[in-house]
Amino acid sequence: MRPRTPSPSPSYEDFPPPAPPACLRLLIADDNPVVRAGLTALLSGRPDTTVVAEAADGREAYEAALRHRPDVVLLDVRMPGVGGIPALPHLVRLAPVMMLTYSHETETVREAMRLGAGGYLVHGEFSAEQLVRAVRDVSEGRPHVTPGAARALLSGLDGDANAHTGGENPSTSLELSSESLSRLQSPVGQSYRSRFQLSTREAEIMDLVASGLTNRQIAAACFITEKTVKNHINHIFAKLHADSRGRAVAVWLGVN
Repeated sequence: MRPRTPSPSPSYEDFPPPAPPACLRLLIADDNPVVRAGLTALLSGRPDTTVVAEAADGREAYEAALRHRPDVVLLDVRMPGVGGIPALPHLVRLAPVMMLTYSHETETVREAMRLGAGGYLVHGEFSAEQLVRAVRDVSEGRPHVTPGAARALLSGLDGDANAHTGGENPSTSLELSSESLSRLQSPVGQSYRSRFQLSTREAEIMDLVASGLTNRQIAAACFITEKTVKNHINHIFAKLHADSRGRAVAVWLGVN
């Protein structure tokens, strides 16, 4: 009986290389033509992103989004005519929106996230590669914020916690530093959330918590009772190993 000849082991050359990521079609809305031109030059000169339209205010952005159906809208806050915040609820119905602005006031950041922004980047706090990664994160439903925006979100929550406790429980305060906030821009910070086994509903609720909404507001947004929200949050806190709302947000955003 003739011995069987062993089949050769497959080599890496036998497998096709992974397909490159799809090219994301972007809409840039900013009233400053220099900023628009710079972003367009940066994002259109890459194989994975291209700018399909520009707009100078919120109304133009909405009309352009209807016409071009971009994958992500990059939206400034302060623009003449219709600003970014009034336009945001209309734009998020058409595409994921990432705020890209110089404005990082607490109320502005929290309002933008409450209205459905998928990310909030403050100019001067990111590199070109970080911007591209943030755009792809937002297109895939992963919130992305830079340190200035994170500081605004967390300072608001921390203030609420101190107000409820009278400032007597120092363990509820968040210790933020430039080093810890910079982790928001690292792959480790962005993948940190995947380590927690949250259900789709729990992840949705945790994003709303991070946006600064109260339990009552979350209940209204999700069409569930406030008691159900509390039950979800208790389960979320257990999975995040957090003992307060502020600490849960810090973990969720990758800030330790």
